[in-house]
Amino acid sequence: MMEEQLRQRVEPSLAETGFVWLMRLLALYCLALGVAYWIRLIGLHQGLLWRFDLMPWQWQAASVSLAVLFPVAATGLWMRAPWGPVIWFAAALIETLMYTVFERIFAANPMVAVTNLLILLLYIAFRVVLFFQARALRRS
Repeated sequence: MMEEQLRQRVEPSLAETGFVWLMRLLALYCLALGVAYWIRLIGLHQGLLWRFDLMPWQWQAASVSLAVLFPVAATGLWMRAPWGPVIWFAAALIETLMYTVFERIFAANPMVAVTNLLILLLYIAFRVVLFFQARALRRS
């Protein structure tokens, strides 16, 4: 009986394993977004407003902020540091506001908001499940 309880504490649960995978996939997603913003800043892609010196100041401020925040968030999420999700949330909030509330300045892209909302809901669901699992483990 004691060995079974010890094994439960040593082996990660399915929710813990799933949460680690979510954090790693979100880290890769953030890294890709960071690289995309850096490509926009240094002008490797052809198109209107795809170079820093040609962007309006709003795009310059947003692109520079997100080009820094997303790779930092990716690092924190990959390491499962407590500040990783906080930085991701800040970057996702900025990006969501850009493409929804301030769509007249940046552009309308509701899929960014939907994607960020779905990721946030998935993150909250995992945290709730992990909280209840930890509480049940403490009680037993």
